[in-house]
Amino acid sequence: MSAQPLPPTCAPEVCLLPLGINDLDTLMAVEQRAYSHPWTRGNFTDALASGYQIQLLKGGTQLLGYFVAMPGVDEAHLLNLTVAPEFQGQGWARILLDALALWARSQNAQWLWLEVRVSNLRARHVYEQYGFRRVGERKRYYPGADGSREDAIVMSVLL
Repeated sequence: MSAQPLPPTCAPEVCLLPLGINDLDTLMAVEQRAYSHPWTRGNFTDALASGYQIQLLKGGTQLLGYFVAMPGVDEAHLLNLTVAPEFQGQGWARILLDALALWARSQNAQWLWLEVRVSNLRARHVYEQYGFRRVGERKRYYPGADGSREDAIVMSVLL
């Protein structure tokens, strides 16, 4: 008697969606898990009110990650790119960066800009692999532990 083959399995469908006000609780839960100094709900609602681009990457009903970007003249500025901790290391940041680049091009941006903590080696590696290059540093840009401040590396990529 031969074994029956297993039924095919499929990953949940992955899609990008704009942030809706009803998604804020889920987004805030991911933000809190992902960072020692997370954005506040007010940061996200202010970004929404300002017309910034906020896209959610969802796999089925699960929030895999998101980005927040601000349009500028001939450029776009990435303000926040987050992959939920349980989904990190699976390539989702690259997909979010691709979506960001597509949106930025649709806004006639020629450059993408961002800041990243000096200590965030994982994110720096992802950005460098994507083509971002270090162009400067902002001293004492981010809040650090015990009231200290941490420098940021400024990076950009030509679209």
